[in-house]
Amino acid sequence: MDDAATPCARMVAMNAIISASELASDLTGANPPVVLDVRWQLTVPNGASFDGRAAYAAGHIPGAVYVDLDTELASAPGERGRHPLPDLEVFGAAMRGAGVSAGTPVVVYDGGQGWAAARAWWLLRWTGHPDVRVLDGGLPAWEGALETSAPTPAEGDFVPLPGDFGFLDAERAAALARSGVLFDARAGERYRGDVEPIDRVGGHIPGAVSAPTNENVGPDGRFLPAEQLAERFKALGAVDGAAVGVYCGSGVSGAHEVLALAVAGIPAALYVGSWSEWSSDPSRPVAVGPDPQ
Repeated sequence: MDDAATPCARMVAMNAIISASELASDLTGANPPVVLDVRWQLTVPNGASFDGRAAYAAGHIPGAVYVDLDTELASAPGERGRHPLPDLEVFGAAMRGAGVSAGTPVVVYDGGQGWAAARAWWLLRWTGHPDVRVLDGGLPAWEGALETSAPTPAEGDFVPLPGDFGFLDAERAAALARSGVLFDARAGERYRGDVEPIDRVGGHIPGAVSAPTNENVGPDGRFLPAEQLAERFKALGAVDGAAVGVYCGSGVSGAHEVLALAVAGIPAALYVGSWSEWSSDPSRPVAVGPDPQ
């Protein structure tokens, strides 16, 4: 495999998550982090739309700035998938407007699922920010007070400079499934093709290994211990020296699996277009049925 498809070690160069107690302590320290609220849900009961901005206005961690996943962490749905990469000028402006600077630590949280926060984490790390962590367990883990007023942070200086490492397109994902390990982070029934509630066709990228991201967390939504995660991924093929990649439905839950791999100390790349891009092209092969492993 060429170097461009090899995951970037910088994605696991630091502790990728932070506990609520650690965040509370850091917020009172000499170099407090910028806190981003990225609450988002793919679906909500009764088919209603989730309003993350309204949830933020109703109460958020003090000092947190709201970031919208659909418009600031992704661009409009299309041939590149349901959550393709954002325009970097839009993403950079959103980060600077939230107060993000290259030398300022960042903590991201969401409503507890961790998917949206992981998407923000991945984007910031991929575009060069050196110090980003996700609040383990999200807002439900926070035990401090909440506030309803929106802060007005000073403009940050962060300029996103994406690297080629840590990123997969469709061709690189297909190659990685043949020569390395490509994890499918969706639910097993979608991987097998038993059901497909969203995209054009069910199934998976040939050679991909089923590794549902919801198996990386406990009942409280917090990540399993690093050692347990490492054992899980190594049993699925992510052994020392193997190039590892992840995809999901649209590059959101897959980012959460990349984060879980980072917690386990395993660098991994993300196929951002994921199944929503792959399956949109009828010429791409589709595999169905259980994992051959």
